[in-house]
Amino acid sequence: MREVLAQAAFQLFLERGFEQTTVDDIVARAGVGRRSFFRYFPSKEDAVFPDHERCLADMTAFLAGVGDAEPVDAVCDAARLVLRMYSANPEFSVQRYRLTREVPGLRTYELSVVRRYEQTLAGYLRDRYGESGDGALRAEVIAASVVAAHNNGLRTWLRSGGEGDAESAVDHALGLVRQVWGSAPAQGASPAATDGDVVVMVAAKGAPMWRVVQQIESVIGQG
Repeated sequence: MREVLAQAAFQLFLERGFEQTTVDDIVARAGVGRRSFFRYFPSKEDAVFPDHERCLADMTAFLAGVGDAEPVDAVCDAARLVLRMYSANPEFSVQRYRLTREVPGLRTYELSVVRRYEQTLAGYLRDRYGESGDGALRAEVIAASVVAAHNNGLRTWLRSGGEGDAESAVDHALGLVRQVWGSAPAQGASPAATDGDVVVMVAAKGAPMWRVVQQIESVIGQG
């Protein structure tokens, strides 16, 4: 019934416009009563995004089961669940993107949904990094970076009308996040970032930074 209502609503939004479509119009098209609509959707806006609740639940379950995976890798992989949801139905996703761009209220609603994804990722990262020191700050910044990178790749694909490889665009964007914040080299990173000798140096506690830099430079200069 949820899918029937969502499909009826979206068809009407495309035919008549979002503002011109009422809940009564939707339930009439679906052949059910108003109570049935509000049992599944609190508002018309919710009917435009019927799949996000399930995706949020899938993301939460995914993060709960990743164990001791590298945290940045884990949240990047979790973000890809959203991409897969969109790419599973390209025609609907592109139409929804265009509709959302046309209706300010839907854009505001979409931002609230995006924020929930960001909060889910940040909550996982806070559990991994801790709340003390910069742990909470790091969690918020990385979560925001992952969401921004994912959405950049996703919207590039949506603006193209669903043409091309959505995963490639998103993977490239998330690769930048992994390169900056991850402990492992990002996919596609330059070999120069990982190849070469490793220098390990022991310095006395409290040694001035200029002395540490000088010692490192002397070792590198011997290579």
